[in-house]
Amino acid sequence: MPPRRGALPLRHAVALGLVQGPTELLPVSSSGHTTLIPWLAGWPYVNLDGDVRKSFEVALHAGAGAALAIDMRRELIGRAGRANLRQAGALALSLAPAALVGVTLKRPIETHLGGPRSIAAGLLGGAVAMAVADTRASGASRQLEEVGLMDGLVVGLAQATALIPGVSRNGATLTAARARGFDRRASQELSWTAAFPVILGATALKGGRLAGRGLDRRARAAIAVGGISSFLSTLASARVMRRGPVMERPLLPFALYRILLALTVLGRLRDRRRSR
Repeated sequence: MPPRRGALPLRHAVALGLVQGPTELLPVSSSGHTTLIPWLAGWPYVNLDGDVRKSFEVALHAGAGAALAIDMRRELIGRAGRANLRQAGALALSLAPAALVGVTLKRPIETHLGGPRSIAAGLLGGAVAMAVADTRASGASRQLEEVGLMDGLVVGLAQATALIPGVSRNGATLTAARARGFDRRASQELSWTAAFPVILGATALKGGRLAGRGLDRRARAAIAVGGISSFLSTLASARVMRRGPVMERPLLPFALYRILLALTVLGRLRDRRRSR
């Protein structure tokens, strides 16, 4: 089926926007869900014009980034005011690898690693690493104030690997933080602090590349609806998750969910191959 410009139904845009919030904040891969939900449900998302699809995904991330900026504003301002050179250097190192990989390799990654099979592989690999790191860090007690340069570099490298669909930025940075000995709450705080500038930067970069490309009225409506839904769902999710017991829960349930989703995808691929 040829690409169809502006063919994303509004109900699908709303659904994907609502899913963006929780999947952005949980270690389950928001980008993976944006691809897999339409694929599993048989929606025409994969057949959209490339510019429409990319613009829609930019809108999802823009909505999520705006919601996180509102929810985290006091924390970010407070941490910026208290940060010393070591903490500022750690934050810079947590951003640099993802920025470098995003500028140089983003297009090849999107071209070759954006399909269901590669997303399933990212979900599986990330799940195993996350479960192992969290289990081995049982009893870890390091706090966010103790972050150092090596911690920032390890988290930054983790964020770079998260550009592979299915790996999950939150999952990769949580894995890195737990491996470095931070407790679960501090790991979550470190993950969100490091991810926030990357989300905004990636959104601005993609948005700049897509600016000025003509989209029809239906496409613009779906993009707007998706962005608004993402903003609302992320804001609601952040106000629940970032202040509740989720921050201190083991990562194993999320790892098991990722494995189940990946096996579902692989099973569907096998069934489709047999039916040909």
